Amino acid sequence: MKSNTPVLLSVAVALIGAAAITLLPINLNGAALFAIGSVISGFAIQIAHISKGTSASSATEGDFATTTLYVGNLPYRANEMAIRTLFSEQGKVISVRLMKDKHTGKRRGFGFVEMPEQDAARAIEALNEQEFQERSLKVREANERTPREDAR
Repeated sequence: MKSNTPVLLSVAVALIGAAAITLLPINLNGAALFAIGSVISGFAIQIAHISKGTSASSATEGDFATTTLYVGNLPYRANEMAIRTLFSEQGKVISVRLMKDKHTGKRRGFGFVEMPEQDAARAIEALNEQEFQERSLKVREANERTPREDAR
């Protein structure tokens, strides 16, 4: 669940600003007041974000090491949900990407599954060379992505 801290900070700054304008004799036009409020809100949100990130007790779901697995020899009819379901039996699945031909839009028979390190090792052990929709899967740790020479 996402934090509502930025929204709450913006509302708090707006309320403080409204109180200051009504109680203090300040003669500024609306645009100037809006700009000042926006800058103050931005600083407040950045400070809240930085302090949240440095707190030891603020470990979130995304604070663990992950491994991307190469999954080859996939049936062309397999979809992301089927692969997610298969791999979730071995642990938490963060993402599934099945590669498609950019010209035809048809699946290319391989993809990538991102999982926490421990779950990925378990998935390799359990699913490599296993039958899935009449195909023998090839599951291994993916190679690091290298920039292509013809990439635009």
